[in-house]
Amino acid sequence: MIANIQTPDALLVQDYIAGNEESLSVLIKRHESRIYGFIYSKIADRDTSNDIFQDTFIKVIKTLKSKSYNEEGKFLPWVMRIAHNLIIDHFRKNKKMPLFRETEEFSIFSIMSDDSLTIEGKIISDQVESDIKRLIDELPQDQKEVLIMRMYQDMSFKEIAEITGVSINTSLGRMRYALMNLRKVIDKHQIVLTN
Repeated sequence: MIANIQTPDALLVQDYIAGNEESLSVLIKRHESRIYGFIYSKIADRDTSNDIFQDTFIKVIKTLKSKSYNEEGKFLPWVMRIAHNLIIDHFRKNKKMPLFRETEEFSIFSIMSDDSLTIEGKIISDQVESDIKRLIDELPQDQKEVLIMRMYQDMSFKEIAEITGVSINTSLGRMRYALMNLRKVIDKHQIVLTN
């Protein structure tokens, strides 16, 4: 098949798996500005964004070559999820999970962003952060995913909806349930999140 601008992603993916290397080039060209723009919006460093962009497509190629791709035509959200996971890995490795602006709704997280903590305060803050991460791990997977994207990566609900493949309303609903469930767990364990 000769790949062109009109060829749907799903056909290009099939064609690439069948051995036509050119089909992957078409897919990369078609989506590179959105994927790179998404990565850069979270990283804000060109070199690191380029590295993550390259790593994203190395993973895409490995997955397609191993024939374990089964996204049923949703190529872009799948690639965005890979990029998103690599961004999380990058922040974990550098221990710089970005924190979000405090709002009333998210104030339980605010202690983690205080830069002026004493050594003792820092230990307490680290403990609170690990408590919160443990609590987040107890949430259902779909709620946990939305909460991490929103809180730790400052993603918009539109971005979250695109990456997770659900509507904006579903993303908002998952976030609301995640926060309600977190509060329930905090109350149940009587965890104090202030220092």
